[in-house]
Amino acid sequence: MAHSPLVHSGEVYEFYNGVRSLGMGGSGIAVVNDETALLVNPAALGKLRDYFITVIDPEIEGSSNAISVAGLDLLEMFSPQKALDKLNTANNREKHLHLKGQVFPSLVVPNFGIGVFGKYSMDGEVDATSTQFEYHYFNDFSLVAGFNFRLWDGIIKLGANARATNRVMIDRTDIPTSSTGLTIDSLASEGFGVGSDAGLILTAPIVWLPTLAAVWRDVGNTSYSLKDGIFTSATTKPPATQQTVDVALAVFPILANTTRATFTLEYRDVLTSSQELDQWRRTHGGIEFNFSDVFFLRAGMNQHYWTAGLEISMFNYQFQMASYGEEIGTASATREDRRYTVKFAYRF
Repeated sequence: MAHSPLVHSGEVYEFYNGVRSLGMGGSGIAVVNDETALLVNPAALGKLRDYFITVIDPEIEGSSNAISVAGLDLLEMFSPQKALDKLNTANNREKHLHLKGQVFPSLVVPNFGIGVFGKYSMDGEVDATSTQFEYHYFNDFSLVAGFNFRLWDGIIKLGANARATNRVMIDRTDIPTSSTGLTIDSLASEGFGVGSDAGLILTAPIVWLPTLAAVWRDVGNTSYSLKDGIFTSATTKPPATQQTVDVALAVFPILANTTRATFTLEYRDVLTSSQELDQWRRTHGGIEFNFSDVFFLRAGMNQHYWTAGLEISMFNYQFQMASYGEEIGTASATREDRRYTVKFAYRF
């Protein structure tokens, strides 16, 4: 869940956030226990007891108004001009449109993993006066590898990953609504860079397994100026992703022979916490009930807003869904964007 530098308004754009975490209030670094540990917290590779080969795992997400705004033209919203044309109508002005799709085929074994991550996301909005168009776009493709060291029989887990990423990015809030012929090439920055995250998990070997976790993301800052990108003719490079440190607590009570629970609290970017005008923007918490490793129920608070999710996992198949609220307002005027996300995975 690497993210951008400190902001006091609008959305904090994250490199990765998955459906399980979103169902649990956006928290994950102390509880992740599958292939997504490569992206969420590489120290959690030490939790794996078996291997996972994920063949296909499409994850699709949209804001609650996606159909009413875009109709059947959802994929066309990744074109800035077509998004502007849809949003700059009397019925759609001041409506925030969000869409995202991502995949992460991977191979993970205890203490090691490798995967390929791909993501397209867009956010767009036209102001009430129909003068300015806001458009945010990310196209990330990354090769990720990670490893973990288990110390003291797993009481201490220390892991790290390396990410080679090609990023195409548009981050504009001032596009005139009179614009025509807008394209990704004309608006985007693109570049290639290498970054790394380091994670730590401390687990007490007592009842409920109380756990402390931390992730140092984008160690030393991740620059995308190593070389030119591969998808567009952009001549400018995306801004570097600033390093952050996230921390979390979790407990894992056993409720019955086939029922377990997880409780977790997480705080983002402790390095700049004193500068934050709205501490809830950094705060995440969630709960999960696990019934026989087949059926999962999740709930939580993401920033100011409730989240919920469920999962059915049988044989080699996994289906997950979640709803969450994202903060897109300011510290003095909060604003929720309600979103829905689904994922289907085949792995063995």
